[in-house]
Amino acid sequence: MRYGYLGTMRTRPGRRDEVVALLLGNQEGLRSAGCELYAVGTSPSEPDLVWVQEVWLSKAHHDASLELPDTRAAIAAAMPMLTGEFTGQEIDIVGGLGIAESADAADPAAAGPEHQPWAAG
Repeated sequence: MRYGYLGTMRTRPGRRDEVVALLLGNQEGLRSAGCELYAVGTSPSEPDLVWVQEVWLSKAHHDASLELPDTRAAIAAAMPMLTGEFTGQEIDIVGGLGIAESADAADPAAAGPEHQPWAAG
């Protein structure tokens, strides 16, 4: 089963666009790590709030992505621009428009090497 994450983060006043740019900066790296959807949104009613919606082949793919150098660098760069207010919800993705069916999605070892960044050698 695919892994989903829905979250928000609050930026310091005036820093939202910089944080959004960081979040959108490494989409190919996320894709190669097993991310199928990475949507970043903003709230018209709360100008310092950023929403992130993610769909991954599995939780293991998501967790491995957090160890990638580009991901760690983006997190380090964004942290001083954030207030520390975060929300997050993990969900099991059961399907939907744009979500491909795959028997291998729940097992990272069964996926091809392009979805195993920790196995690259």
